[in-house]
Amino acid sequence: MDAIELLCHDHRMVEQLFRDYAAAGSDSQRRGVVEIIVRELSKHAALEELMFYPLAKKVLPDGQQEIDEHLAEHLSVKKTLLALDGLPAGDDQTDALMAELQQEIEHHVQEEESDLMPRLRAAVDQQTLDELGQALDEAKQTAPTRPHPQAPDEPPSLALAAPVAAIYDRLRDRLQKRPLT
Repeated sequence: MDAIELLCHDHRMVEQLFRDYAAAGSDSQRRGVVEIIVRELSKHAALEELMFYPLAKKVLPDGQQEIDEHLAEHLSVKKTLLALDGLPAGDDQTDALMAELQQEIEHHVQEEESDLMPRLRAAVDQQTLDELGQALDEAKQTAPTRPHPQAPDEPPSLALAAPVAAIYDRLRDRLQKRPLT
């Protein structure tokens, strides 16, 4: 898959996770879905910030302004993810935070897929998108799995912080026996 196809695939997966959350039959099932959503969205955001957004910023005429808007949306999502990550199964705040997160994600996905991604596809060649897609796919294996709203969200600082955060996150995931995806 090229980079845009891969990121859109991630979007579809998260949409399915929101449906899984709504269909879950118990607090423990809902908590399991929340943990997977936290993991997948944290990885997705980190990879967009590290690899996808820098390309868009470079090749689109208004790239800096557009990416700044997307980074602001990411920060809001990360804060919601952090709040969700700290809740125990069955917490009364979970449903409201999941509804807030779903609304944030739907808005963000709609903007990316209807505007940013088509403009980026038109601005770069297919080989560039294919190579970036391969790099994104490989980087998923080592991306942070938890939200880090205070961490840098742009290279080069992000490139230094992300691997450290990822190691820490994966250690915490193992210790807490979180689901792996």
